[in-house]
Amino acid sequence: MKVILAHDHLNQIGGAEKVLAAFHHLYPEAPVYTLLFDRSAVGDFFQGWDIHHSFLESLPGGRRLFKWYVWLMPTAVEQLDVTEADLVITSASALIKGVVVKPETTHICYCHTPTRYLWSDTHQYTSDLPQPKLVKRLLPFILTRLRTWDYLAAQRVDHFVANSNFVASRIRKYYRREAEVIYPPVDTARWRQLAEPEDYFLIVSRLRPYKRVDLAIRAFNKLGIPLKVIGSGEQEEELKSLARPHIEFLGHVSDEVKAGYLARCRALIHPQEEDFGITAVEAMAAGRPVIAYDAGGARETVLPEVTGKLFREQSWEALADAVIRFRYAKFDPPTIQAHAQRFSTPRFYEEWQRYVKRILNSSSHS
Repeated sequence: MKVILAHDHLNQIGGAEKVLAAFHHLYPEAPVYTLLFDRSAVGDFFQGWDIHHSFLESLPGGRRLFKWYVWLMPTAVEQLDVTEADLVITSASALIKGVVVKPETTHICYCHTPTRYLWSDTHQYTSDLPQPKLVKRLLPFILTRLRTWDYLAAQRVDHFVANSNFVASRIRKYYRREAEVIYPPVDTARWRQLAEPEDYFLIVSRLRPYKRVDLAIRAFNKLGIPLKVIGSGEQEEELKSLARPHIEFLGHVSDEVKAGYLARCRALIHPQEEDFGITAVEAMAAGRPVIAYDAGGARETVLPEVTGKLFREQSWEALADAVIRFRYAKFDPPTIQAHAQRFSTPRFYEEWQRYVKRILNSSSHS
């Protein structure tokens, strides 16, 4: 059976790319098709993979300014030739699910989220883009056409799998499709280092507006409690200028260094709404509780008062109140670690292979 994998963009390493790596582990001979592949941004993460990219890379500034070519992306997706596949698995948070397959090919989409800038976050996306006024005025018309294409592309998919019940509800809302839920793989074994906690809280996040790291900065500014921030992004300088001296920015660090900080923090701060939230599970795998905004995937991964605390309002005041009420001694690290195993990589492999076998068997008998 010929398997082909497809992923929107290979230009960063985040949760979606780790899921793609898990698929590649299961199907090591499978080529990977993508809109663009920026080796300078991802280092050796995809070393040795058979990667095919679209014509977008050959356009002026294609890798760095690819968002300017959003209007060309449907054409670029449809020109990716996956016709030799018996099984296509798309790892999609945007438009890659629109690849055109043969009638006899089975297409399973592992959906991280319906395209955010077309659906749930479209108004924020339009207002936040630092574009000239003319572009901002034209952009809504472009997004309307893309929204129609994205909906129709979702109807081509044979089977949807969502990374959480939260995302499954969005797939139902925007695409009118049902999705099975298989939680993404988390390498829980990597984070199982236990250590005595030190007197700091931790954030691990890309520094982008929707991650709401600013809420944590404002809360810890008021509290005067040490906070360490791991990650980088376009909001980094703005957040640094906002932070007081007891808030330390560590930038991008290796997984080994991150594991050490996770193992010694009092709790992970998780102020954003995530589709799933792999970092929260990594913290729990290290035996550390999570203080999370009560929305999205956190509702499925964090057990209130067992593996962490949830705060209802996405504001720095609500976060500060949750930190004040947090008592580390109430939480049992081995219990937290045991809960994290529900999301382990071996569990993902087992559930995915069982699911695909069922789908292929039902297709062969239909």
